Amino acid sequence: MKGIVPRELANRDVEEAIDHYLVDASAKVALGFVDELEKAYVHIARHPASGSPRYAHQLGLADLRFWPLGRYRYLVFYVECDEHIDVWRVLHEQRDIPAWMNEA
Repeated sequence: MKGIVPRELANRDVEEAIDHYLVDASAKVALGFVDELEKAYVHIARHPASGSPRYAHQLGLADLRFWPLGRYRYLVFYVECDEHIDVWRVLHEQRDIPAWMNEA
């Protein structure tokens, strides 16, 4: 099992999602989001090739994959490296994914 290493943007995405759920829903919903994210990270660490490469072709990033967060409408975008899983972003599925992935 490889370690998960989220980039700064991925951490910011997660913080923004949690803040959104705390304001617009409840602490229970925010904690549910964190639980689903942790489950996704475990799955990705064990089975990195199981994520979809759908956006890899569109963005010209051959190794990019994503994994959905169960009942939450977020996608974890990542690249498998030799030693770890590099998590690039955690984005809501209704976002303009190519534009958000190219954000600096």
